[in-house]
Amino acid sequence: MNSVVRLIRSAALSDTAEYAYAATAPSGTRFVFLAGACPLEADGSTAAVGDYAGQAAKCVETMQEALRAAGATIEDVISTRVLVASARQADLVAAWEVVRDAFGTHDVPSTLLGVTVLGYDDQLVEIEAVAAVRDGEPAVG
Repeated sequence: MNSVVRLIRSAALSDTAEYAYAATAPSGTRFVFLAGACPLEADGSTAAVGDYAGQAAKCVETMQEALRAAGATIEDVISTRVLVASARQADLVAAWEVVRDAFGTHDVPSTLLGVTVLGYDDQLVEIEAVAAVRDGEPAVG
């Protein structure tokens, strides 16, 4: 499955950002809107309590499973939003580095936000994502 996502960069904007500034998908594309990927274990408990990077890694795993269920992969993601329950920039960066590394060269447009609180006990990180796949490619589940 080849990705239909086209990442857009601009020489007029800073190259310090570790992501593309925009992305597009052609007509005939089916968009997949994922619920926020949370750091939850199969039993519903929160993984990696107190560990921003550990929770980000679990969120990436959760996101990848949701993508698989929708017939998509991480290469089909067109944008992300990473939510981190902290007012400390270092905590945001710890989570972001895990997400950035998971995406590798497919550095989609992303927003990194510090928030007050997230929905589950001891939750520190959540990742929202939108993917784009060719229309007609069946979802798995």
